[in-house]
Amino acid sequence: MIELKFPDGGVRQFEDGVTGRDVAASISKSLEKKALLVKLDGELRDLDRALEHGGAIEIVTREAPDALEVIRHDTAHVLAEAVQELFPGTQVTIGPNVEDGFFYDFAREEPFSLDDLAKIEARMRQIVDRDEKITREVWDRNEAIAHFDGIGEAYKAEIIRDIPADQSITVYRQGNWKDLCRGPHLPSTRHVGKAFKLTKLAGAYWRGDQNNAQLQRIYGTAWASEADLEAHLKRIEEAERRDHRKVGRAMDLFHLQEEGKGMVFWHPKGWTLFRTLEAYIRRRLDDDGYVEVKAPQILDRGLWEKSGHWEKFGHAMFVCETDEGETMAVKPMNCPGHIQIFNVGQKSYRDLPLRMAEFGACHRYEPSGALHGIMRLRAFTQDDAHIFCREDQIEAETTKFVKLLYSVYSDLDVTLHSVKLALRPDMRAGTDEVWDIAESKLERAARAAGVEVEHLPGEGAFYGPKLEFHLRDAIGRTWQCGTLQLDFVLPERLDAEYVESDGSKQRPVLLHRALFGSMERFIGILIENYAGAFPLWLSPTQVVVATITSEGDDFARVAAAKLKAAGLRVELDLRNEKINYKVREHSLAKAPVIAVVGRREAEEGKLALRRLGSDGQTILTLDEAVSQLTSEALPPDLKVR
Repeated sequence: MIELKFPDGGVRQFEDGVTGRDVAASISKSLEKKALLVKLDGELRDLDRALEHGGAIEIVTREAPDALEVIRHDTAHVLAEAVQELFPGTQVTIGPNVEDGFFYDFAREEPFSLDDLAKIEARMRQIVDRDEKITREVWDRNEAIAHFDGIGEAYKAEIIRDIPADQSITVYRQGNWKDLCRGPHLPSTRHVGKAFKLTKLAGAYWRGDQNNAQLQRIYGTAWASEADLEAHLKRIEEAERRDHRKVGRAMDLFHLQEEGKGMVFWHPKGWTLFRTLEAYIRRRLDDDGYVEVKAPQILDRGLWEKSGHWEKFGHAMFVCETDEGETMAVKPMNCPGHIQIFNVGQKSYRDLPLRMAEFGACHRYEPSGALHGIMRLRAFTQDDAHIFCREDQIEAETTKFVKLLYSVYSDLDVTLHSVKLALRPDMRAGTDEVWDIAESKLERAARAAGVEVEHLPGEGAFYGPKLEFHLRDAIGRTWQCGTLQLDFVLPERLDAEYVESDGSKQRPVLLHRALFGSMERFIGILIENYAGAFPLWLSPTQVVVATITSEGDDFARVAAAKLKAAGLRVELDLRNEKINYKVREHSLAKAPVIAVVGRREAEEGKLALRRLGSDGQTILTLDEAVSQLTSEALPPDLKVR
């Protein structure tokens, strides 16, 4: 007999060899019909697999979050079966889940086409309708290798050879088709459902090594219901409309090119946006008691070795050698440079906390495949700061930082989604005792700041735990931007110290913190969040003065000059084009206000203001327009709160 404990706390005994299906049936026939999987002591298992031991049990239905990952993996298997039915001789390799879906890599001489995806989808639906039973089998290793070699599945045979000897070889049979897999899987293909769609084709190297054979990758998405699939496709459509690369081109903000891979070429309007955001956050830092510094861009290898960054990040640093035999590295982060500034001159406990900020230009080697517009770059600017403080100041400084972050995110109309506490990674500096102290102090400081955290085991920085602030954008995606890291390690390694009130020399605690993380990435998020329609204060061009006929040119010039003199960013459009054409063009470029000047407006000294997204217009005198627009364009930190 085995003993099973249910989520409601109840405990029951069952005969040896009982399956998850048997357990579900013992509760109710309706639960048995809805059951897809079983979870035993937190491990997902096939519904019809015997339970070898007792423990905490949970019946998993389609609505459970755990079921979705298995639905997606089973959809990948259905994809692979469909491909091999339609294109005999194709080898299947691996087919894991990815965010919101799955992919499967295939070895085939002839390339797939986009037209093939529709055919494959149709065959997948047929396989779902067949309701093919999915069963787990444990095979002998040598027999499995011989079988897959014998049917021309060389990649599967290679995978089996690389599986550690102490692990079982499991094959899942899906009707007459079978695949090497650890599982678990659904009871049959019917349970996969039809809420799936194949989305794109791509190339991929076997096992990610460019020296290996090139494969063809088919991506797809799968969901628990048709409604979920439809909602996802709408999100994708909206995301494409808001894509910062597309919007950035339309607004002439920036471009990227191969000769500066992973680096941004900012155009005048884009750089205006960058400088406006930088000026805003600089004012916020000034008001919050930070001092701004500038550390060198390139530092000697010896400093990076002493800090520990060379061992951890050396592979991602851009390195150069001098004729004098020096090895120098372009900085991937700012903290060692800031500690050098702190170390100059004697510091007293009275000097702490010392909040040191820098808009530091950092460079990190990112593989080409990981680059993504201005969201993931090789050259980026951190809105970085380091707070040198005493241990008894950790909670107060954390609270102060959290208050600033909440205020900044509110000003920029981004919503905080969650805060996570990233804990010690496997590769780390410092003793377990130091990490115990750092983790407990940071969690206590978060609570003191009124923040509830989720734990992220293994995701901390190599020198200390960190709070990650995840925001949610306009279409529901989450991004990790803000961070606060508590560090006892680098002050020790780089000899930072201050004089305590009793005359003793002590190590400061170092709080690494950022509000945006990367200026470029945050701007990309803002572009997508606003779909380019920035609030007036942030918009690169705030007002376009456009004429209907040449009779309004002189007054348009006067109006544009007066608006500029009031501090507004103004464009003047005197082209011999129809006004509807001008309005449409500037609206596509996301100009928030178009001030139209015709003959009547010129005679009366007025402007017809058209707002982005509105069909109406407001007639104001020039002075009224200047007063209203300058008030609206005031950055949020300069408005009376």
